[in-house]
Amino acid sequence: MNELYLEKLNEFFNKSILHEFSIFGVDNSKTKLFVKRDDLMHNEFSGNKLRKLKFNFKAHSDNNCDGILTFGGAFSNHLLATASACHYLNIPCVGIVRGDELNESSNSLLKRCHELGMNLLFYSRSEFTKIKKNSGRFCLQGKEYWAVPEGGANQEGILGCREIVPKLDFDYVIVAQGTTTTSLGILLELTDTQKIIVVPVLKGFDSLLEMQNLLANNQLFENLKDKIIALDQFHFGGYGKTNSELNEFVEMFNEMNDFVIEPIYTGKVIYALSRWLNSNGINENKKVLFVHTGGLFAFQT
Repeated sequence: MNELYLEKLNEFFNKSILHEFSIFGVDNSKTKLFVKRDDLMHNEFSGNKLRKLKFNFKAHSDNNCDGILTFGGAFSNHLLATASACHYLNIPCVGIVRGDELNESSNSLLKRCHELGMNLLFYSRSEFTKIKKNSGRFCLQGKEYWAVPEGGANQEGILGCREIVPKLDFDYVIVAQGTTTTSLGILLELTDTQKIIVVPVLKGFDSLLEMQNLLANNQLFENLKDKIIALDQFHFGGYGKTNSELNEFVEMFNEMNDFVIEPIYTGKVIYALSRWLNSNGINENKKVLFVHTGGLFAFQT
């Protein structure tokens, strides 16, 4: 069963292409900008979401579990990606949602999860917080599920994200940061001369500490942490927050390029990249890779 899962998912991973792009105000004769289009994989389980799920599906099969169980808020792209991918693979799934005042009709994302066959359970915020990081076997209502933590933040998720940029020839890789799962996967694949630039979308987020905690290997992290550049001042007030400056930047970028970004994750990354490039006097002939992690559902409905 494992091989079948992985084979069926490969058709989506193969859709991720690489091409150049531009940012207004950035001198492209000095710095070559490229994008890894993981957003092209699927309209619901695109980007890093599917990569984080890949080896969790394998673990579900390896452990003979009855289905997948995961956690998320009312507007969680991870929740939707899990529902959609499980529907595609015909795997039963449960979504534990933060907020017992909600139901499956509270918004378009939860409605879609319900339509896809996800069994939605609505927990109080205190109950949700206690269990949202569960990873591995999880018993619920007489069945045994493979639990994927909120945002796909476990070792299986990191393993899937290691496949984003292996052996790609870039000086810098830049990515949005929420749980640090994706950035850790990329970090573990970097060569000696490459660096990763992380842009946290949460206010007050300690990138290095969060990455160290999730990796759960202090010595390995010590060996790798000098490769990390954290641009933590571009959260625009916190997760889901934006302002007119960022919105205008995103709109101008989208008019200039043949792919779309949004103000929650990818817009903050590109904004941070433009400021960083213009303030650091980067050497000529450097190449930067932006990993497009998808997450556009809320802006398409």
